[in-house]
Amino acid sequence: MKTASGTIRFALHVVVLLVMMLLPAWGIAATAQETIGIVRNSGGAATVTRGDQVLAAAPGTKLLVGDTLATGPDGSLGVIFRDNSTLSLGPGSSIVLQSFLFSPSEGKFGLLARLGRGTMAYLSGLIGKLAPESVRFDTPTASIGIRGTCFAVKAGETPSQ
Repeated sequence: MKTASGTIRFALHVVVLLVMMLLPAWGIAATAQETIGIVRNSGGAATVTRGDQVLAAAPGTKLLVGDTLATGPDGSLGVIFRDNSTLSLGPGSSIVLQSFLFSPSEGKFGLLARLGRGTMAYLSGLIGKLAPESVRFDTPTASIGIRGTCFAVKAGETPSQ
């Protein structure tokens, strides 16, 4: 014969088991919208495009994987990522933050961005120091891997003939 406390204990075990099975799924959903950095400063026309939503790139704006950062002809934008790396965009620039992974406790690192046009400068943070091979910037004509601490690049210009 089962007692009331035995039935309650069994029900609690079932609930705990179900919660433990669902936690990984909740964790995946949470990391998909995890803040990877913030806008530190901006000037002129500067935006963050997230899906169909275009936001003004004001200081403090949170950045997510998949965001497109853009500046107008008079724009500039400075970003700081969670690993303390910095990214600066000059006028007429556009970059997509394709992936970002910074989990030192698990030894997982990565940054992938695609500069479509314009100018940018990057100063590496912890990812660049701990796993420099995990940082890559793609441009329309080249792929840049980080082996040092900083670089600047200009993309999207038509070569003069």
